[in-house]
Amino acid sequence: MHVTVIDYKAGNLTSVLKALRHLGAEPIVTDGDPAPIESAQRIVLPGVGHFAATQRLDDTGLTGAIRAAIGRGVPFLGICVGMQWIYAGSTEAPGQPGLAAFPEQCARFPEGKEKVPHVGWNSLAVSPQSRLLAGVRNGEHVYFTHSYRAPVTEFTVATTNYIESFAAAVEHGNVYGVQFHPEKSGATGLKILRNFLEIAAC
Repeated sequence: MHVTVIDYKAGNLTSVLKALRHLGAEPIVTDGDPAPIESAQRIVLPGVGHFAATQRLDDTGLTGAIRAAIGRGVPFLGICVGMQWIYAGSTEAPGQPGLAAFPEQCARFPEGKEKVPHVGWNSLAVSPQSRLLAGVRNGEHVYFTHSYRAPVTEFTVATTNYIESFAAAVEHGNVYGVQFHPEKSGATGLKILRNFLEIAAC
């Protein structure tokens, strides 16, 4: 199974590719050429670091190609900053728009008793209707590292609490996102990636 993985020079690419290959997928990497997106069967956007780095997606034409692929029903998975990018934007880089598949903005955790960024293992509260998280039980732990988070909305299929409750996973139609790193989350993360690979195009 072919999976197109986008390298916009700010993603945890090596670990994601290793996990996908472990599951039997054949990743195709693009770092600026929209052509692989136009024939993609599934798309994964890993991301770490600053939201402003997603400008490269606009500059290379990948944003338009991704939007068109989603419109054709191609399953799309955003990881960490890749999940934040499917929202309208982030207060981390107010001038840089996201894909706006979800209309809300991502924002930094409020300063409080807990340290920011949120780094380490934390548990999920899972919606039983989620296709992406099928077979994942409430309380299973996954690995996070982030300072910004998405709000809980009708499209949230898993929440995690750190300082406050936030969206750990979202899905709507063929658009999926996880704030945590499934490629670093052991058996639970592999289960989630396997679920994504098995989701049929809309």
